[in-house]
Amino acid sequence: MNVAESTRRVTVVIPCRNEAGALPGVLTAIPAAYEVIVVDNGSTDATATVARAHGAQVVTETRPGYGSAVQAGVDASTTELIAVLDGDGSMDPAEFPRLVAALAPEVTMVAGRRRPVPGAWPWHARLGNWVLASWLRRRYGLVVHDLAAMRVLRRAELVDLGPLHPRSGYPLALLARAASAGWGVVERDVTYRPRTHGVSKVSGSVLGTIRAARDFWSVR
Repeated sequence: MNVAESTRRVTVVIPCRNEAGALPGVLTAIPAAYEVIVVDNGSTDATATVARAHGAQVVTETRPGYGSAVQAGVDASTTELIAVLDGDGSMDPAEFPRLVAALAPEVTMVAGRRRPVPGAWPWHARLGNWVLASWLRRRYGLVVHDLAAMRVLRRAELVDLGPLHPRSGYPLALLARAASAGWGVVERDVTYRPRTHGVSKVSGSVLGTIRAARDFWSVR
């Protein structure tokens, strides 16, 4: 990374609900120069306490849903760049500088394309991701293969997109709206591993998968 890239201010937004067990590992792996906002989205465990103990700013979002939590973090941030990461330990924050380095005047967002280690990605979740990414390519001509669970983008352009989906459909809505706005979107491979604690709210249960599917297909 060159000097100009290393001095760009970045806020990592981490939407969380009941991730107290995974957060210490996630937060300690974030590059020291980055600012961190943990959005507590209705946790019943010590998520907020753990986040503060590790130096993160904590924002409380009472409206349930991944999209609502991400939006609250974006609203609270003030830096040029936003990085978004799940709080479950499945992706490595140490890979963010490589994504930041790929941003350029013609590139508004760098999306992480998950490369799973064995056992990290249930087949039904992987199939669903493939279907939705294929839809984005066909409908919008956006050459992506993943729904950008880990991503870096410029805050000003994100704000200009306006409100997006409040729940699990947020990543799909973001990519669809970005394509319509003419964003330059590129993918970079990122490691995807099993979450370090707990069970996924989406792929970890039948009900979670059904709710996520409903949210995804509400995006048009």
